[in-house]
Amino acid sequence: MARNQQAAVLNALDVAKTQWYHFTAIIIAGMGFFTDAYDLFSISYVTKLLGRIYYTKQGAEKPGTLPPNVSAAVNGVALCGTLVGQLCFGWLGDKLGRKRVYGITLMLMVLSCIASGLSFGSKPEGVMATLCFFRFWLGFGIGGDYPLSATIMSEYANKKTRGAFIAAVFAMQGFGILTAGIVSIIVSSAFDHAYKAPPYSVDPNASLVPQADYVWRIVLMFGAVPAVLTYFWRMKMPETARYTALVANNAKQAASDMSKVLQVNLESEDVQIMEDPDSKAFGLFTKEFARRHGLHLLGTTTTWFLFDIAYYSQNLFQKDIFSTIGWLPAAETMNAIEELYKIARAQTLIALCSLVPGYWFTVAFIDRIGRFPIQLMGFFFMTVFMFALAIPYHHWTLKPNRIGFVVLYSLTFFFSNFGPNATTFVVPAEIFPARLRSTCHGISAAAGKAGAIVGAFGFLYAAQSTNPAETDAGYPPGIGMKNSLIMLGVINFFGMLFTLLVPEPNGKSLEEMSGETEE
Repeated sequence: MARNQQAAVLNALDVAKTQWYHFTAIIIAGMGFFTDAYDLFSISYVTKLLGRIYYTKQGAEKPGTLPPNVSAAVNGVALCGTLVGQLCFGWLGDKLGRKRVYGITLMLMVLSCIASGLSFGSKPEGVMATLCFFRFWLGFGIGGDYPLSATIMSEYANKKTRGAFIAAVFAMQGFGILTAGIVSIIVSSAFDHAYKAPPYSVDPNASLVPQADYVWRIVLMFGAVPAVLTYFWRMKMPETARYTALVANNAKQAASDMSKVLQVNLESEDVQIMEDPDSKAFGLFTKEFARRHGLHLLGTTTTWFLFDIAYYSQNLFQKDIFSTIGWLPAAETMNAIEELYKIARAQTLIALCSLVPGYWFTVAFIDRIGRFPIQLMGFFFMTVFMFALAIPYHHWTLKPNRIGFVVLYSLTFFFSNFGPNATTFVVPAEIFPARLRSTCHGISAAAGKAGAIVGAFGFLYAAQSTNPAETDAGYPPGIGMKNSLIMLGVINFFGMLFTLLVPEPNGKSLEEMSGETEE
């Protein structure tokens, strides 16, 4: 009898018609991801400006750039914080409940975002140190949003459109990246018009106006705005019914919470759930978990790890790739704020034409063709296009062929988002038991961020020229851009192989996938 009553609660969620609250939940959870993406990727727009402001040497032929260790820290420290946050808040989401820790992550993001823009110090090292400190805690809050948003959306959604709903939350990341570019364009354009400055090659001192120090701070602090706007609504969300019923063992409360936000045919007074001793017989570090879900966890962690190496290498260092092929002018031919404007314009064009459409293609097709085919297809085309860029690399550096390089480069982004970038986020929220769902998603996401750290720290050094005379200031010789792109292609290929370990949750309930309904 208890099993039948338990099934009634879960079945009511699975068969509930798509309702207005589903879309409200997408916006509330999605705004967290909007902020996540804005904060993680906005730093890539302003690193060149930071180098000019704090590391330009008097009389140098070229404007200053961030030293290798500082650049790696500024770009990568938020990713380190994200990794820790994913593990910490993923575990707390299962222990304390999704809702209880959901608001903490958002408030941490808001405060750290504002503090990043207020970074201070009497010397460049002091400014960079405080910036890195605040960006670590910003990443920590962002990390918590990954497992909690995915888990909450998967547990609210019905069986038919669950994949699209979770993917739609993640797709807000595309708008965050796009908005970071648009804000950078607007702010840099306004300051460039208000404070005219000559190129560095004409007058090195006058090319950097004092007001440029406000530009990067405004860009970074703007990320707090969307998070603040959704904080109140996030606090009003009830605990997910699946957590309340399956983990907290309070079916009456679960039914009551459901009836407040969803139109479902279930009377809370008629529902009772007895704890199923078999379903709670194993924890994360047990042989039974390894037997049931060990390969699944290996699949979700390895694919996310491999994908993020390639994705963050491409995304954080687009400006370096575009400069190498000559799509962006030489730094000395521009003033400091103009350089930020042109970097933001180039990266925003890529985001608009490939990143954002790729996310929403996934939303449109994930429940039609499934997670597994989309992930396999994405890795396959990323591998093909990366090799197409890398093998004839010299051909693409010639001026008549640069547009062709940008088109192929854009296609790798399109298939990363209409592919593993979305599916690696969706699947871990669907295939693990409710009491371990947030933890396992956090572990999978943390593996991804470990890959992102490898990409952020490693690509800076690897992409340097093999000729010591042609490397950026302070960098040792690397393996060159061509070999770096070949390496990313190989990584994508291995991602395709490890995808074979990932199950297909399409059309199945969460309990079917996790085995919680097994007798």
